[in-house]
Amino acid sequence: MLSTVYRLVAPRSFEPVVVSQDTTGSVIVRPTCLSICNADQRYYQGTRSKEVLDKKLPMALIHEGIGRVVSDDTGTFAPGDNVVMLPNAPVETDDFIAENYLRTSRFCGSGFDGFMQEAMVLPPERVVLLPKGVNQEVAAFTELVSVATHAISRFDAIAHGRRNRIGVWGDGNMGFIVSLLLHLRFPDAEIVVFGRNATKLYDFTFAHETHLVDAVDDVLLVDHAFECAGGEGSAPAIEQIIDLISPEGTVSLLGVSENNVPINTRMVLEKGLRLFGSSRSGREDFEQTVKLYREHPEVLDYLAALVYSVNEARQISDLSAAFEADIRKPMGKTVIRWNM
Repeated sequence: MLSTVYRLVAPRSFEPVVVSQDTTGSVIVRPTCLSICNADQRYYQGTRSKEVLDKKLPMALIHEGIGRVVSDDTGTFAPGDNVVMLPNAPVETDDFIAENYLRTSRFCGSGFDGFMQEAMVLPPERVVLLPKGVNQEVAAFTELVSVATHAISRFDAIAHGRRNRIGVWGDGNMGFIVSLLLHLRFPDAEIVVFGRNATKLYDFTFAHETHLVDAVDDVLLVDHAFECAGGEGSAPAIEQIIDLISPEGTVSLLGVSENNVPINTRMVLEKGLRLFGSSRSGREDFEQTVKLYREHPEVLDYLAALVYSVNEARQISDLSAAFEADIRKPMGKTVIRWNM
C-alpha cells in the first residue's frame, strides 16, 4: 500500500513523502484526531541536541492519537471502528521488564515515524477499540492518560497501605490527569495538589486541597507523592516533596527534565523513602484507561477541560500553524483534526 507520511525534516519544516507498506496481517487505520506533546515540540522547535536531531530526523511526529479503521486483515476490528493507536511497538517480551521499558521497543515519534501519516499500518495488538460516542478530542490524548494510569498502577503495587493523603506536585496537564485518576482510584484518600499558578489550581475541583508551592508552612504531611512538574520545576518539586512527605513514603517521578536533577539523598535515607520513575505505557494501561472511560464517563467531562484548541489540518501549512499555536498556549492540549 502507498501512503503519504508527513515528516519533520528540520526544525519547523515539514515535508511529505510517499512510502510503500506491507499490510499483510495488519489493521489499516486512518488517523482522525492527534494531540501534540511537549516531546513533539522539542523536535519541532529544535531544542533537542544537534546530535539527537541529526540522528532522528527526518521523522513523522506525534504519538498521541486516535483513528478510524479502514480495513483489518485479521478480522479483529470492523471498518469504521474508532480506535486508539498505541505508539509503543515491542519486538520481544520479558518476564520482568514491561514492554515500555524494554530498550529494544520502538516508539512512534521518537526515532520512528509517528502518527502524522495518511494511514497507519498496525498489528491488531497495537490498536484498542474506543467506546461508541466517545469525545474524540479528549480521546486524542488517551496515550497521555494511559501514562498516568501506568504510574498509578505501579504506585499501587509499590507503596505501603497508608494512603490517607496523597500529594501531587504540578499544575499542568500531567498533574491534572494524575490527580483526577487518583481521586477515582482511591476515593477515600485526600488528594492534595501543589502548583505555581493559582488560576490553574482552580480547575482541580476534584482535589481535597490545593496549595501554591510558596505557601506551604501549615500544610500537613502527605503519605505519598507524585512529581509531575518536569522541566525546571522538577528539582524544586522533588526538594519540597522530600520535606513534606512522611517517613517511608513513596515518590512517583513523572516529570521529564532535560537536565540532571539534584536530590537530597540524606533525607531520602533518613526518611526511608522509595523513589521510582515511570515512563510511557503498554497495552494493558491503554485497556485500563479505555475501561475507565466506559465505567466512569464523567472522567471524559473533566478531561475536556484540558482541550485548549482544536486545529484543522488539510495542508502542510496547517501543520506548522498547529505547532506554533501550541507553543503559545498557557495550558492544556492542542488537538489536530487530521484531514491530510
